[in-house]
Amino acid sequence: MLTRRSLVGSLALGALGARTALAQSGFPAREITFVVPWNAGGSNDILARGLQPLLKERGITIIVENQPGATGAIGMRRVATANPDGYTLGMGTSSTLAYMAEGKTPLKSSQFTHIARVSIDPLMLLVPGSSPYQTLDDFLAHMKKNPGSVSIGTPGNYNLNHIFASMTARAAGVAYINAPYTGGAKVITDLAGGQIQAAVLKPAESLGQLQQGLVRALGVFADERLRQFPDVPTFKERGYDVFPFGPVVQMAYVVAPAKLPPEVRAKLIDGFTAAIGDQRFKDFAERNAFLIAPLTGDALTAEVDQVEQSIKVVAEKVFKS
Repeated sequence: MLTRRSLVGSLALGALGARTALAQSGFPAREITFVVPWNAGGSNDILARGLQPLLKERGITIIVENQPGATGAIGMRRVATANPDGYTLGMGTSSTLAYMAEGKTPLKSSQFTHIARVSIDPLMLLVPGSSPYQTLDDFLAHMKKNPGSVSIGTPGNYNLNHIFASMTARAAGVAYINAPYTGGAKVITDLAGGQIQAAVLKPAESLGQLQQGLVRALGVFADERLRQFPDVPTFKERGYDVFPFGPVVQMAYVVAPAKLPPEVRAKLIDGFTAAIGDQRFKDFAERNAFLIAPLTGDALTAEVDQVEQSIKVVAEKVFKS
């Protein structure tokens, strides 16, 4: 039998549930904050702004806010602690996953609801356009002759870029200077200006400088050459194994806070799936050297968990060996 107190409580909960359901039925009723935890002008910022007009056509208006720092952890913490109503989203990346996997931040993947994967991005080793080193072998020979004095820039510490910078030094058999930044846009600026001797970046965040000859690509951290850069060899084909502890992948994906209502999640998945699958976004991705590999919902959650575990294994080997 219900007491008066329990009855009042039940009615209050019922009213709350009704209001929540009503609010969800009209989702989204206002603008959505989309947190990009990296500097403006970087690859993830480019992706978010590329999706912006396509999402708006589908009734989803996102306002992109850049909040860089701590390899993406600062911005992603904002997402994780936001109200799970669908009005705060963020751009997760393998870089922040690596930071999480290595215990560099208290953030956990379980604090997020996974919506949709936006891209997969192989990384490249770049040097300034003025660099005398024309090939990967030339640059590694230079590193061997100057152990511990060659600088390689990366957008953050303990991420995939940092892993592959370390793998470059491992291929040369020497130590190097790691130069971490708060985002790829700052790395490419200093690289083009000759402030650092090399960098590990995504094609998308260096495309303009590559086309202008301000920087030069020497090698790709992948099993196959990139279609957009057919003349750039992989480390593998030059005889350097950059995956000795297993494969790892760089990807960008959309997340919301954990405990997002299923109806809201479904609407976001539908909206982002349509925008990412739009031919205009595919053309945009082609122009900016992104690789689209759609994955949503629970399937994306499983992929994120697998990638995080792979990165954890690799990072333990790379940074502790």
